[in-house]
Amino acid sequence: MDNVAEFWIGQRWYRTKGDAEDAVREVRDRYSEGDKVDRLEDQELLLDLLAMHTEAEAKIGCGVEAFVIDRPLRGKHSGFKIIRTDGSEIDFSFHACLKPPNYRQQVLSAMRAEVADTVNAYFNSRVAAGSLESDQSGAPLDPANAHVSYFQGAAFVDIATGFADEVGGWDAVELTPSTAAGFGMFTDRALAKRWHDHHKEHAVLGLLTPQENLRRPR
Repeated sequence: MDNVAEFWIGQRWYRTKGDAEDAVREVRDRYSEGDKVDRLEDQELLLDLLAMHTEAEAKIGCGVEAFVIDRPLRGKHSGFKIIRTDGSEIDFSFHACLKPPNYRQQVLSAMRAEVADTVNAYFNSRVAAGSLESDQSGAPLDPANAHVSYFQGAAFVDIATGFADEVGGWDAVELTPSTAAGFGMFTDRALAKRWHDHHKEHAVLGLLTPQENLRRPR
């Protein structure tokens, strides 16, 4: 079945899970053991991949400074290691990231999808205002590489967890079957409206460079 159904890593679509695995291996094999992953597109793929790990928040911790090609934990193939912004290190298995998401992860993906219009509207407002610069460093931003981030307030996962607690837990959020974008949406549209309102109340958005956003907790 892994090589039949389509598969997503972030907004990247793959024909099968096997194709997704091959894309990750291509990143790994582009570097030598001990190398930092320095291509922006590779860093962003690994960050989206890491977000799929069941222990993503614990793995990311205070934020990702860099991804490094790690020595094999077992077998002959290298793996990935995270260097956090505080200098601590931890490995992660990309195979673990590609396992089917648990229900909490599915709800988190749906929550992000439900507020995508709000995030896009914020970005477009910054473009219209001519204020495409990092809110952290003041660096000018290319529209193609500007990242909308929650770095000025609560992290997205904390906002989402607060809402889940408020409505009775993750299982209280019923989802539709996965859409073409690889995730479901809220079945209860009144609950979706409550989530929109909760997000607007608690989210403090800002713009960062890709490297600055890499270093933030998710």
